[in-house]
Amino acid sequence: MTVVELTDVGDMPPVGEVPPRMRAQLIRPERYGDPVQAFVEEIVETPMPGPGEALVYVMAAGVNYNNVWAALGRPVDVVAQRQRAGETEAFHIGGSDASGVVWAVGEGVTNVRVGDHVVAHCGVWDAADPWITGGGDPIIASSARIWGYETNWGSFAQFTRVQAHQLLPKPANLSWAAAAAYMLVGATAYRMLNGWPPHTVRPGDVVLVWGGSGGLGSQAVQIARAKGAVPVAVTSGQERGEFAVRLGARGYIDRRNFDHWGVIPDWRDDKAFGAWMSGARAFGKALWDVLGERRNPRIVFEHPGEETIPTSIFVCDNGGMVVICAGTTGYHAAVDLRYLWMRQ
Repeated sequence: MTVVELTDVGDMPPVGEVPPRMRAQLIRPERYGDPVQAFVEEIVETPMPGPGEALVYVMAAGVNYNNVWAALGRPVDVVAQRQRAGETEAFHIGGSDASGVVWAVGEGVTNVRVGDHVVAHCGVWDAADPWITGGGDPIIASSARIWGYETNWGSFAQFTRVQAHQLLPKPANLSWAAAAAYMLVGATAYRMLNGWPPHTVRPGDVVLVWGGSGGLGSQAVQIARAKGAVPVAVTSGQERGEFAVRLGARGYIDRRNFDHWGVIPDWRDDKAFGAWMSGARAFGKALWDVLGERRNPRIVFEHPGEETIPTSIFVCDNGGMVVICAGTTGYHAAVDLRYLWMRQ
């Protein structure tokens, strides 16, 4: 049987027949910078699955913010980091969301078969990690990595190599594109809202959701609403705010109406700190206006980071929680400790 050496994007080889080479959008260190220039289509060898792994023909790939970090080469040089761990590839194939078809499986794989339609979650880990074998949460194990960011062979290629446990059945009612869009942000949002008892979302809780129209935020709004909570979205503009409302938000706050964002000023600088406090209080009032009552959020769903953390902590209710998964505006999260120790 003759095996096709390489196919064009969109040309699917016979199921189970693995071309020796594939097309991929990949990053090399010499191109680190703007993602538009950093990602370039190249032809590379198709990776074959090892024990416990699977090769998936990618039908659609989701885009996440970690792809921006990988392209910039900062705060982590993803290629150098993997090479220090012993890997040899001088390139990085990003992509931490995918829908596709199982094309080949490695030794010991029993949960999927060639031809299965699947989606992939982004958690990769060593199944023999003592933390995991002892019953610990795999995603916080020391061996845990994010596929397509901290590992190579992500979904921005014709084929992606994954650990077989990452694969779950593709929802039959979703298109390939829709199925590739929800897993990373949905799993992250669910964990943020439900993974830290006793601070799990409850019926009636006010939940402030930053970026309420984006990937993470849109999932958080829907999860909070499904749990009976009262999500309030923060967006940039009316169109995005109305989208969040259609998803289930009580209302939205347009962050463009405020200018106090950024690292909180030193409390001894009366003028600067006073200006920041005025902005934070105005933001809190806008939240009350959306709710129609003076209630603060029990949970603040954070991911912008540097620009918004001070305000998130200021508006969070006594005994509440600010939960964060990223720092898309920066990583310097200065806080006013008075609101941590006084409000618990």
